[in-house]
Amino acid sequence: MKLEDLKVKYDKLQKKYGAKELDPIYNGGCTENPDICFVFMNPTGRNIASSKEWKGIKSPWIGTKNIWDLFYQLDLMDEKIYNQIKKIKGSEWTEEFAEEVYDDVKKHKYFITNLGKCTQVDARELPNSVYEEYLDLLKQEIEIINPKVIVLFGNQVSSIVLNQKISVSQCRKQLFKNVINGKEYNFYSVYYPVGNGRFNIDKSIEDIRYIIETLKNRTYIKML
Repeated sequence: MKLEDLKVKYDKLQKKYGAKELDPIYNGGCTENPDICFVFMNPTGRNIASSKEWKGIKSPWIGTKNIWDLFYQLDLMDEKIYNQIKKIKGSEWTEEFAEEVYDDVKKHKYFITNLGKCTQVDARELPNSVYEEYLDLLKQEIEIINPKVIVLFGNQVSSIVLNQKISVSQCRKQLFKNVINGKEYNFYSVYYPVGNGRFNIDKSIEDIRYIIETLKNRTYIKML
């Protein structure tokens, strides 16, 4: 199974749950044993790659600004790329520039995806039942890329993926272990850092820095 093989299923679910005039957004970044897999909720039409006219990569957050503040402050993005993102309008992203951004993501060894791939015209709330239809597909994504750690953004995504009621405020920096097809993976739940959760971005950065340091220490110990 390859990531490319999942796109047919995402396309089908877009017709069922997404805006008919938009395409689904898939994923992007390092696809071979990334340090971190970041899992967001679902894309909106603000991502210009959701346009049917867009022929480039259909990856998260293309044509947006705020989420890249998070990655830059975590030292997961080169300053030159970040400054270019902040300088241009969302509509000025080209397919070539999107590739440059995601080449930088690959270089920093992380993977970006959404639990739900169904693009909506706006940031409307989706019921659990929609996200649950994507859960097995997310698990397949995780199996394929084999990340060292998975960061789940927000209460809803965390609760569905971990199959238990999660309140991010009550489990900051807490490690969850979950088995997918016989293999145990490490999960953390952190505050959603954009949109209505923008005021929590500092807490997100603090917790992800902790996760990165924990990962570095664990890797160092294994090397010894």
